[in-house]
Amino acid sequence: MENLFHAHGIRRRREVSTRGVEKTTDVRTPRVRGFLFDMDGVLYRGRRPLSGARAILAALERAGVPYALVTNNSTRTPRQYVRHLASMGMRVAERRIVTSSSVAASYLRRRLPPGARVGVVGEAGLVRAVQRAGFVASWDRPAAVVVGQDRRVTHRKLSAATAALVGGALFVATNPDPLVPTERGVVPGAGALVAALAYAVGRRPVVLGKPKPALLREAMARTGTGPHETVMVGDQVITDVAAGRAAGTFTVHVQSGVSTVRPGPPNAPHPDLVVDSLIELWRWAAGRIDARDRSAPRRVPSRSPRAARSGG
Repeated sequence: MENLFHAHGIRRRREVSTRGVEKTTDVRTPRVRGFLFDMDGVLYRGRRPLSGARAILAALERAGVPYALVTNNSTRTPRQYVRHLASMGMRVAERRIVTSSSVAASYLRRRLPPGARVGVVGEAGLVRAVQRAGFVASWDRPAAVVVGQDRRVTHRKLSAATAALVGGALFVATNPDPLVPTERGVVPGAGALVAALAYAVGRRPVVLGKPKPALLREAMARTGTGPHETVMVGDQVITDVAAGRAAGTFTVHVQSGVSTVRPGPPNAPHPDLVVDSLIELWRWAAGRIDARDRSAPRRVPSRSPRAARSGG
């Protein structure tokens, strides 16, 4: 069954943010069959759901519109993300979650023989992805070093990674994110660790998460949608929007996360649509549900009374 958002060509969209700053964006309104959402800074910040997150996911479920959640954050497994989302009132199936850890593990399978040793700078989500791919997580002469977010990183671990990389180990980064949003503010991301190691050894890693398109391509394989009919929604221009551009999707920048703290560089890619929140995004999307699709709700309020009370 088709779930379509109508195409209306290219138009000039003028918006006024909640901070009173006028935003002008060239909007290529697409024929959309699916959505991809970043998680940190888009659906939630730390343990706090962001405005509209619960409502838009529930509306897409009711409408039968396929979606996936794509994250550069490698600290959790997909199952752990399911529990984390559920704790904030968002029920999401495990198959909808695509992490940079799984993409990194897939890359290693193409480059290394089964049973190879891999040094991991990262947390449980990345370690388990490496192990499930058939490798041994070990610093004993590893054939590769894979770096992700590690909130308990030590100088000893960085020293082991440095020694392995100087010795010729494959250098893989789950993502280049410099910052990660939390409910207490931003903290250094995996990109900060990657940059430190790259500077130390004078080598650039193979980067697999956003802004590279591999994560989004894996997600679109799960939604069953093509790039020209998929919307990528993110809060970081230099990763989320850039990945959407690289993958050929329609891009939406939600100004609720890191980019409000660390603006993109002057040459950063421009999103197709800029919104202040997911509620604003749903107002844009809801009016484009094909009325011929019986699974689509006849009327989708911009914000339900329950969501207004809960902030979700």
